[in-house]
Amino acid sequence: MFRALKFNSRIWFLLGFAACMSLLGMGAYFQFVDGLEPCPLCISQRLAILLTGLVFLIAGLHNPGQAGVTRYAIAGAIAALSGASVSTRHVWLQHLPPEEVPECGPGLEYMFQNFPLFDTLKLMLSGTGDCAKVDWTLLGFSMPAWTLLAFLMLATLSLLQIGNCEKK
Repeated sequence: MFRALKFNSRIWFLLGFAACMSLLGMGAYFQFVDGLEPCPLCISQRLAILLTGLVFLIAGLHNPGQAGVTRYAIAGAIAALSGASVSTRHVWLQHLPPEEVPECGPGLEYMFQNFPLFDTLKLMLSGTGDCAKVDWTLLGFSMPAWTLLAFLMLATLSLLQIGNCEKK
């Protein structure tokens, strides 16, 4: 399918990077324009999008041979699937009955100032009651559900690069 479009791996990786930057831009828009404050899991997902985008950017700029493309594709897929796991946890928290939602925790800034780094990271990845709140939906799906879909698409894009190496 991709060969019919005559795009090489470099272009696909750079398109993946552009998609990641678009996702981060949308997150910034929702935060700074619409006033939706990100919860710890949202921030973790943004970091995973950034990491995935950096892998794609480096792969696109490096333009390696087939062995390098395979390594970058696997690294990109791992980064995207790590983000997908955080998104999955977020979606799961949002679908818990109200009595099973974990308690709300302190703000992220407070945690970074007063908790050990490991405890802060653990709270960022496990989520709090704040993460169960649904502030925005599109077609009935919350933002973490759409982010999960984006991560799965990025992982697929990355893995499809294996065997798609035409250096130009």
